[in-house]
Amino acid sequence: MDGVPEPHTGWTFLTNHARVLAAIADDHTARIRDIAAHCRLTDRAVQKIIADLEQDGYLSHTKEGRGNAYEIDPSKVLRHPAESGLAVASLLSLLARDEADRANSSGGEDRRHATA
Repeated sequence: MDGVPEPHTGWTFLTNHARVLAAIADDHTARIRDIAAHCRLTDRAVQKIIADLEQDGYLSHTKEGRGNAYEIDPSKVLRHPAESGLAVASLLSLLARDEADRANSSGGEDRRHATA
């Protein structure tokens, strides 16, 4: 999660909650500021999203030194009725596959961990 990506305007296919969850799946010990930079959000927005995800049981954390280690519940079902029966693991698997394909085509290294 190095560097801040270029800003983006307009609509997108993924919600900020999905982006934050994918960033945490990529690095379970990522700092909020790194997640925020990666997702192009403020630190406060990431804190709120993490609180939302924890409140609904998609995510939990434990303190590790001065930081947090996050754990994703891969069996939790997505919230929208149109995605009934689709679990978080399926979403993260799709995103991880895309990340791996992009890394392989650009010669980069895949760092995403699909199994949460």
